Amino acid sequence: MAIQTILVVDDSATDRFFLTEMLETAGYRVIGAESGEECLTKVTASPPDLVLCDVVMPGLTGFQVTRTLTKNPATAHIPVVLCTGKSQATDLAWALKMGAKACVTKPVVESDLLAIIKTLE
Repeated sequence: MAIQTILVVDDSATDRFFLTEMLETAGYRVIGAESGEECLTKVTASPPDLVLCDVVMPGLTGFQVTRTLTKNPATAHIPVVLCTGKSQATDLAWALKMGAKACVTKPVVESDLLAIIKTLE
């Protein structure tokens, strides 16, 4: 499956802008969401090809969003990549347990993120 549309979920407008610019420059269509709740609403309304989600957010965390998406048969096919500002080893273990395909550390390195996306296509 070719990944064309990516939903970027982050409560930080600065991080959403940075990731959106990076992904649009690489040729992807980007949709933004400010919260886990908004993410779930947007995925239901118009499913993206990939969700790139921050871990630490008010309300639903990235882990909760991932678990919700991966456990729902209607959205389980959508790969989730989590972004964390904390220790990647700890968050990676939780990310994979919740069903995420990968976990990247902030600040996100463009080449690393794009390589992960390519492996999911």
